[in-house]
Amino acid sequence: MHQALYRKWRPRTFDDVCGQEHITSVLRYGITNGTPSHAYLFCGSRGTGKTTCAKILAKAVNCEAPASGSPCGKCAACLSIDNGSATDVLEMDAASNNGVDVIRDIRDEVVYTPSALKYRVYIVDEVHMLSIGAFNALLKTLEEPPAHVIFILATTELQKLPATIVSRCQRFDFRRIAAPVLAARIFYIAREEGIVLAPEAADRIARTAQGGMRDAISLLELCAGGGRTVDLATVNEMLGSEGREGMLRVVRAVVAADYDAIFSIIDEAVNASRDLAVFWQDLISVYRDLLVIKTTGAAARYLDLTDAELEELTALAGTFGKGTLLAHSRLLEDALFAMQRANAVKRMVAELTLLRMCDPALDTSAESLLSRVERLEDAVSGGGAMTVPPKSPQTVREKPTAAPAPTPTPATAQAAPTAPAPTASKAAQATAQAPAAPAPAAKGKTLTRMRGFVNCVERIQREDAMQASFLSEARAFLDGEGHVILRLTNGFAEMMLDRDMLRRALSAELKREVADRDLQIEIAAVEADENDTVLDDIIAAAEN
Repeated sequence: MHQALYRKWRPRTFDDVCGQEHITSVLRYGITNGTPSHAYLFCGSRGTGKTTCAKILAKAVNCEAPASGSPCGKCAACLSIDNGSATDVLEMDAASNNGVDVIRDIRDEVVYTPSALKYRVYIVDEVHMLSIGAFNALLKTLEEPPAHVIFILATTELQKLPATIVSRCQRFDFRRIAAPVLAARIFYIAREEGIVLAPEAADRIARTAQGGMRDAISLLELCAGGGRTVDLATVNEMLGSEGREGMLRVVRAVVAADYDAIFSIIDEAVNASRDLAVFWQDLISVYRDLLVIKTTGAAARYLDLTDAELEELTALAGTFGKGTLLAHSRLLEDALFAMQRANAVKRMVAELTLLRMCDPALDTSAESLLSRVERLEDAVSGGGAMTVPPKSPQTVREKPTAAPAPTPTPATAQAAPTAPAPTASKAAQATAQAPAAPAPAAKGKTLTRMRGFVNCVERIQREDAMQASFLSEARAFLDGEGHVILRLTNGFAEMMLDRDMLRRALSAELKREVADRDLQIEIAAVEADENDTVLDDIIAAAEN
């Protein structure tokens, strides 16, 4: 019967455990000196060796001739534990045995001495799944078990364990295994199994496993199915991924605002039946690498990249500002959540998000505005000239050119005195010299545009999309008395608007309580308020 590679190559001794030397050295010391703990707690992410170390520890404490703290693997105790016939070593899955009755049975059994081994060992996997009653039933036994009993608890979610359980155990935190260690291990396994594995494919598998040895070995076995050579193309095909080079194509298309390339790349991924969610996660990973390069001077320390890949990404990161990278990362994150909620429209979500990344003016989030301001600052610091475009044809009027005065004839000069040159009226002069009004006025009060109203709409959008639709064309202003004046385009929006929800969003944005009397709603034409912020005009000028 075929045995999966991750089971076949499961470590049998502490020497075979990869990447957890900080744990195996302590366990070995306790076995060598005959001072094992009464209870151990192994916590860490999946595939890092928790259950494997628990089984090795169970063999080591019962081994008849341990070698440097590791089990010999040849004595009767080791062989019986390996083949599963040892009744004194009980391995239990708490996910399916989480009731209080199971723990009570264990509590009643621990009083009996082992039948064949030195220690009775209880390995409880996924212990965080136990019920509250089961934890309470385990407390006293876990704190003061008989001398012949050892508990080994394993979990992937330490935060779910009661503090009373954690404090009664010797805790070990299993780290994610480094990518070079994973690559070396699967390369060794491939050589022993007669699998042809390319070095770049081993690196790709190691990075995809994200620190989990079991995931890496399982992916190696999947890629080697059918006896074929495992190269980088094979791994990408099995993962349904474009690979790093494909993701860099997307980033370059975004930088160049190449819409044809964007639609072409998405079309290729869809026609190849690749999962766009996997595609998106790879793209997010590239943007994470770009952010690390942009924000730290020791990027190589935090990235699993070759020198050539690091050099290429560094050059690409130079085309972005920090604000732009943050804005793009926010868009990518929101799009991933949208894809997980609506599988049928993944393609549309991907295309629309990439288009918004190409043109910051299409995105009204705070991160996008930060990106646009950052570009403005770069343009100003670089000495680039910019001109604020007029808001509308009616705003800027050309000065009327006075008609040249006719040349007076001698007869005309004698008939009447020379008339003074025509001048502008006093009212016109006052109008030309007066500064523009700082904000629209209502009911005799001077109003200022409320900054952050877009954030209020986004908060409401996450809570109720229909309510947010009534505010899509609304404008918000503040007066000098702490009131919020909201201008809507029609009475229907006012009738359907939830004032309490709106006040909560306004209070969160303004960092103060907005009472119902402080919120005033008006019906006004939206044309009068459009494009009336100086910031938008300046940003548009800089981007043009």
